[in-house]
Amino acid sequence: MKIIDLLKRDKLSLSFEVFPPKTETSFESVKMATEEIAKLHPAFMSVTYGAGGGTSRYTLDIAKNINKLYGVPILEHLTCVSSTKETVREKIKEIMEAGIENVMALRGDIPADLENADRSRWDYQHAIDLVLELKAANPNFCIGGACYPEIHPESVNQKEDIQYLREKVDAGCDFLTTQMFFDNNLLYNFLYKIREAGITVPIVPGIMPITNANQVERAMKLSGSFMPQRFKSLVDKFGSDSAAMKQAGIAYATDQIIDLYANGINNVHVYSMNKPDVAAKIQSNLSDMLGK
Repeated sequence: MKIIDLLKRDKLSLSFEVFPPKTETSFESVKMATEEIAKLHPAFMSVTYGAGGGTSRYTLDIAKNINKLYGVPILEHLTCVSSTKETVREKIKEIMEAGIENVMALRGDIPADLENADRSRWDYQHAIDLVLELKAANPNFCIGGACYPEIHPESVNQKEDIQYLREKVDAGCDFLTTQMFFDNNLLYNFLYKIREAGITVPIVPGIMPITNANQVERAMKLSGSFMPQRFKSLVDKFGSDSAAMKQAGIAYATDQIIDLYANGINNVHVYSMNKPDVAAKIQSNLSDMLGK
C-alpha cells in the first residue's frame, strides 16, 4: 500500500522507524526487535539505510521480513551520498523486485572520511537527484523526503532551506517527514511557512522519545534541535535514574503526539531506536485515540 494513500485518510495513525543491524552478528537480535514492533501493526514502518550504504545490505532483508510476516506497509530508505549511478540503480532494481513501492529519498550523511572530498565529481549532489532517479526508474513509486522544522544544518537560512524543499517536492516527493523536534510550536511555525511557499504535500512529524540522558547530546548533534526548558528540566531531574528517565521520556513524547493530534496532525512517525517496549508503551498511551 502506498504511504500517500494512508496519509490522506481522515484517521489518526502512528508509524515507526527501525534501523538494520550494523554487523552480521547482530542481525538476529535486530530482526527480532523489528518484528516485535511490527506486531503492533503500525500504519507503516520505515527502515533506514546507512550513510554511503554502510548498512544497506541488511535494509531490504529487514523490510521484506516485516512485510512478509505482518503485512505492515514498508517505507524503504535510500541514500545517494558518494554513491555511483550504477550502485543506486542496482538498489532501485532490488527494491522494485521486492515489490516495495514506498521509498524515502535522502542524500544521507557524508561519511567522516569523505568530509573533505571533492564532491563536484559525485554522481549525486542532493536528495533531489535521487528523487529524479527514482521517478525515472518507476513513475509509480511513492516517494518521501526529509524536512527540517528548524533549519537544515547546511542551509544558510530557513528561506533558502524552504526553497530547496519546494524544488524537491516539485521533482516528485509525495510527502515529507520531519527531523526530530522537541517543541511543537517550531513545527506549527514551519508548517505555516511552507504552506505559504506553496508546499502542499502531507507533512509527517517525526518524534524521538529520549529515554536516557546520553541520547540528548547525540540528538542535538544530529539535528541541531532546540531543547525547550521543560525538556531540559526533565533530563536534569530524572537523567541519573534510568528507569525514571525512560518513563519521563516516553511521557514527553506521548504528550507531543497528543498535542499534534489535537492540532490537526493525523499521522505521526516515531523514531523507535529499535526499542519494542518504548514503541509499545507509546502506542498503548494513545490506544483509545488510535482505536487499538
